[in-house]
Amino acid sequence: MQIHDHSLVGAALGTRRAITSYSFGPGGETAPKVYIQASLHADELPGMVVAWMLKRRFAALEAAGGLNARIVLVPVANPAGLNQHWFGTHMGRFDMQSGHDYNRRFPDPGPALATQLDGRFTDDAARNAGLVRAALRRHFAASEGATELESQRIALMRLACDANLVIDLHCDWEAVAHLYTTPAAWPAIEPLARYLGSEAQLLADVSGGEPFDEACTSAWRYLRDAFGARFPIPMGVTPVTLELRGVRDVSHETAAHDAQAIVDYLTHAGFISGDAPEPPPLHHCPTPLAGCEYIHAPVSGVILHRREVGERVRGGATIADILDPLEDRLIPLVAQTEGVLYARHWTRFATAGMLVARIAGHGPARHGQLLAK
Repeated sequence: MQIHDHSLVGAALGTRRAITSYSFGPGGETAPKVYIQASLHADELPGMVVAWMLKRRFAALEAAGGLNARIVLVPVANPAGLNQHWFGTHMGRFDMQSGHDYNRRFPDPGPALATQLDGRFTDDAARNAGLVRAALRRHFAASEGATELESQRIALMRLACDANLVIDLHCDWEAVAHLYTTPAAWPAIEPLARYLGSEAQLLADVSGGEPFDEACTSAWRYLRDAFGARFPIPMGVTPVTLELRGVRDVSHETAAHDAQAIVDYLTHAGFISGDAPEPPPLHHCPTPLAGCEYIHAPVSGVILHRREVGERVRGGATIADILDPLEDRLIPLVAQTEGVLYARHWTRFATAGMLVARIAGHGPARHGQLLAK
């Protein structure tokens, strides 16, 4: 195991932080690479525990010669957000200086790489993939951030840009396990969904806002659009964001289950030597991210839930009520979509317009910015 610290721009004198990465397995740029990070939203802690367990598993596998790929693990992907506490409340999703979501606005190097690589592609897909990975490494090695947040984004992209597989560990407010990936990546990710027991598989090529997982694929997509009609340019990287239930689902038991699911998947995919168990049945088929219904509170009041996360609901079902005790009103929140109620807000008081719950429906119903804000 190799340990590296990646320094960030100090926001103020005496506050310089670093991202710590752990590297396992064979070295060299030609070896397959897996990148796993946790807690990019710094107050989402289930993935941090899973990453700690994975670190121990990978160290043991490395010592036994059981790794067929280089695995880079970042258990704490957001040291800046980890330090944002106000009056006992952790504010880890948004940078308090800029107001930016920590999992948005990652850089897209596609146009710059297209200029650099024009005229260099051939009919050899493997060689083209190597050219793209080398160009990505050079691009981010030369990139700098003016702020702590920008330097953190670049540091994470340096670590992940040349990976074959990227796993970003998150969680929701209150939720069942679910995941985000692209339609093209889904066949490769399906066994992971089975091992994890994912209840909703949400697919989109572009969800909006430049989140980390899409940033890892954006250059490959741009280059395929620009040159793919003439040269074979592979997908390059398989991205997935795993939502490990809710913010309070932090325990030895759930973390052990999720870590084992990832190890089983990496074994199934050939990144780890050995025989993986047969993946269990898939709980629910994949659905388009654009098919998710986001249910908002039309007024302020106390949220009284009627349905639990993980339940399948039909259109017309009341999933919760908003209680206004001053006007003596109960305002029902009614689902318009049939699907799995996969996530809901953890707070029980709604402000007007607040996002309360999400349902994974089957038919595309939204466009533009598809992710929850």
